[in-house]
Amino acid sequence: MDFWWGIYDPVIQADKEDGNFFVCVFVKKSRQDVHVDRGKDDTGGKILKQIADLHIHSRYSMATSKDGTPEMLDLWARKKGITLLGTGDMTHPIWRQELKTKLIPAEQGLFRLKDEYVLPEAARYPGKAPRFVLSGEISSIYKKGGKTRKVHSLILLPGFDKADAFAARLEKIGNIHSDGRPILGLPCHDLLEMMLEVSEEGIYIPAHIWTPHFSLFGAKSGFDTIEDCFEELTPYIHALETGLSSDPSMNWQISALDGYQLVSHSDAHSPSKLGREADLLDIELSYQGLWDAVQNGKGLEGTIEFFPEEGKYHFDGHRKCGVCLSPKESEMYNGICPVCGKKLTMGVDHRILQLSDRDESSAAMPESGRPYESLMPLPEVISACVGFSTASKKVQGQYEALLEKLGAEFTILREIPPEDIRKAGGEVLAEGIRQLRAGEVVRKPGFDGEYGKIELF
Repeated sequence: MDFWWGIYDPVIQADKEDGNFFVCVFVKKSRQDVHVDRGKDDTGGKILKQIADLHIHSRYSMATSKDGTPEMLDLWARKKGITLLGTGDMTHPIWRQELKTKLIPAEQGLFRLKDEYVLPEAARYPGKAPRFVLSGEISSIYKKGGKTRKVHSLILLPGFDKADAFAARLEKIGNIHSDGRPILGLPCHDLLEMMLEVSEEGIYIPAHIWTPHFSLFGAKSGFDTIEDCFEELTPYIHALETGLSSDPSMNWQISALDGYQLVSHSDAHSPSKLGREADLLDIELSYQGLWDAVQNGKGLEGTIEFFPEEGKYHFDGHRKCGVCLSPKESEMYNGICPVCGKKLTMGVDHRILQLSDRDESSAAMPESGRPYESLMPLPEVISACVGFSTASKKVQGQYEALLEKLGAEFTILREIPPEDIRKAGGEVLAEGIRQLRAGEVVRKPGFDGEYGKIELF
């Protein structure tokens, strides 16, 4: 039997086109996804493999769900099959206090939800409780090189004492009370320096590095090189978060990124969105094990990815006019919207091409690279099969029934044999998941803040 990623023992049973101008051409993409080689060793019940989602948000961040509580995060991690979850928003004083109240130490530098706070529904998802690691995102807005820079950074720390000290340092600079992701006039270089002064075991990951408006390489307000941002502290950056609108193979077009670990996380604003992207780890379950994987690649076996076209900044475009353009098409219009004459928002695909020194068709996985899998959430697969929205009772009911019969969502999407999916969910669902695993999907690229669509049928 294949080794199962995750914390569950699975039960195996014998478009918007209504405007006058819309120029995206939607086709099946030929890029071949690189898949993780799943081992077949008998683990004797010992959990070696982890699925980690390190970048999320609580209900204390702007534009997030009120369900962003420790209890609901624990529940949804169980549903998804996530074994290691970032807490998100660790610098927010009220959230950090809630975490102190509801979490209990587990392995070194990790935590789990106290038994009295585990929701009754979680009993339906047996297995090892998900672990939490303290994490938070900082929004830096500052001037450098004659340009306003807006960059988001993900930071992980090994304990509450370090998180308290880090938050105290940040509070001297700006307001950390009004938003779980504080907005500070603190250069990324200085933020990294501060983190290292608080804890040399801290992990600093530039977040969603290609997002146009708030990222390290963003077309609107980012940098062209990592060194431009972090200067002499660049050697302390070891990992980069690729974001929803790019995947590893797109990043392999840039040789300057070869030495970095490429990691992927959901940036979820509600618990149900956990695991949209995640890291696949073969590590000792501890903060040190995580540190080794993220910083040195030891035990980082790959990532689970969005199809990058589904990300809301994949192609160039102007949402108000319904204009979506590939990089080549955008250059034909000199980056100007052909409907209203305003400047287009440059997408991730185009920005990567700007900085690339390798051709997309020939960019091979570098020595430091890792394989990856492109997936879509199970409710979206069910929705495509039954013709109802993901929020409908029909889709949600079938989703819960599948989890009860077959195990966690990632187990169903990645591991369960087609015949067992067919018995539990029907022929159409089994075919939909087969197509997903094979990458046989139609990709409609997102642009200018509008999510793309991945279609199975």
